[in-house]
Amino acid sequence: MRDSVAIDAIDRAIIDGLQGDFPICELPYAEVAGALGIGEQDLLERLQAMLDARVLTRFGPMFQVERMGGAFVLAAMCVPEDDWQRVLEVVNAFPEVAHNYRRESDLYCRFNMWFVLASETADGIAAARRGIEEASGLQVFAFPKLREYFVEMKLAVRA
Repeated sequence: MRDSVAIDAIDRAIIDGLQGDFPICELPYAEVAGALGIGEQDLLERLQAMLDARVLTRFGPMFQVERMGGAFVLAAMCVPEDDWQRVLEVVNAFPEVAHNYRRESDLYCRFNMWFVLASETADGIAAARRGIEEASGLQVFAFPKLREYFVEMKLAVRA
């Protein structure tokens, strides 16, 4: 379990305020900071502190990679427990890998390593899968998107 990290009312306002409608302008952080009543440097320092403390795990845009000609796929592997660390390092060494996480496997789901493969082309996905399989000695199972849904989720930070 992680240690608790205290955040103040300004941090909460930053989290609440940056969950959509980020300004597209020459000085977006200055604009956001002004709306929050703080300075741009303070905003940037607070964002970095929340990232460092893992209050936030990521701050950045979400792209629809297919609209830019790229491709992505959810992938999974069945990794033996005694080989977990080696395989984790192999998989994470590929630049196409994002969001790698462990999931407990059970009788119905033997996959315990899940990650996203993203590439500039569909061929890049196949090449990354082959590369991971060759380097790890384990099969990579791909779960391509069959249908897209948009669910906007905004989280309110409570005091």
